[in-house]
Amino acid sequence: MRVPLLDLAREYERVRPAVETRVRSVFDAQQFILGKVVEEFEHAFCEFTGSAHAIGMSSGTDAQLAILMALQIGPGDAVITTPYSFFATAGSIHRAGAEPVFVDVDPDTFEIDSTKVRAYLAQLASGSDGQLVTARGNRVRAVLPVHLFGLCCAMDPLYDAARAYRLTIIEDAAQAIGAECFFRNKPSQAGTMAEAAFFSFFPTKNLGAAGDAGMAVCRDERLAEELRLVRNHGMEQGYLHRIVGGNFRLDAIQAAVLHAKLPFVQEWNAARRRNASLYAAALADLQDDVKLPSEPWKRTGLANHHTWHQFVIRVKRRDELLSRLTEAEIGHAVYYPVPLHLQQCFAFLGYKAGDFPEAERAAREAVALPIFPGLREEEIEAVVRTIRTFYET
Repeated sequence: MRVPLLDLAREYERVRPAVETRVRSVFDAQQFILGKVVEEFEHAFCEFTGSAHAIGMSSGTDAQLAILMALQIGPGDAVITTPYSFFATAGSIHRAGAEPVFVDVDPDTFEIDSTKVRAYLAQLASGSDGQLVTARGNRVRAVLPVHLFGLCCAMDPLYDAARAYRLTIIEDAAQAIGAECFFRNKPSQAGTMAEAAFFSFFPTKNLGAAGDAGMAVCRDERLAEELRLVRNHGMEQGYLHRIVGGNFRLDAIQAAVLHAKLPFVQEWNAARRRNASLYAAALADLQDDVKLPSEPWKRTGLANHHTWHQFVIRVKRRDELLSRLTEAEIGHAVYYPVPLHLQQCFAFLGYKAGDFPEAERAAREAVALPIFPGLREEEIEAVVRTIRTFYET
């Protein structure tokens, strides 16, 4: 049985009437850039996430870059992040002019290890202004954790470390809309636990646009106003520019699509959790060869303890399994085959193989299985059957 890694057409059938109605209204109004439709979606997004301010952006990447620019993080600065994530996380730090500083990941969650962050900070020297300075001479300004694959990072220890060293936290919530954890002893959504955060609405995300789109969120009204300036060339009013920004505006058609889909996110996330539970039950006894994804927040009783943007397992003989899955026409993907510190474009940073062994091991062992909401039970059974046959014969 052929099983796709993702089938957006199945999802679209569920929302077609709502999407077409909202998109039609955009064409009727003929206002395509920013405007009322974008503002309505921003307001709805605040209500959904509990964010104080939401600023629509042209992509998740641009939302991250805009936040860095609004916080005036750039040349002479450094931002700590994970080496195991989508490229944009570190790429945007570099594009802002700052130094990406990598810290290894936790082997269970694939997310930045707060203990190692604290250890890294503790061995740095301070500059003349009291700010920690990297070996390359840049001031450490922020920590940027990634809520990877739909799972929230443990934010309490990162927050404590950041506060101790006067650092800003910026959440990469690109893959984690609706995901929950406990932060400061209360349930909190991804993107609401730091000074600022950003989301991606790439079409394959749990909330996906009909193209590129993103969102920056923040607590502070002044930062929100700065972000609105940054996304629109730094323009306060017609052709008067207070700062140099970029063209990071969310267009009205994407806002309309996203607003139509937003009410379905909880339903889709629940379907992803159901699919994950079926995989977990069916693969549990293969623990010598297959390590199931970690669910550290499950015991809290939070409904959205994981939103399963991806269902990523660790496996032995990964490349051989990939060949078997391909032969069986089972959709799969490797996130991420080369960790960021070993990417050619970051060679100038001086990292080498062996510097972050957990990220490197994850890159060798991880494989993502189909998990999308419209996945059928018989398709999950076909995926499981292929994996079990591979390891049992």
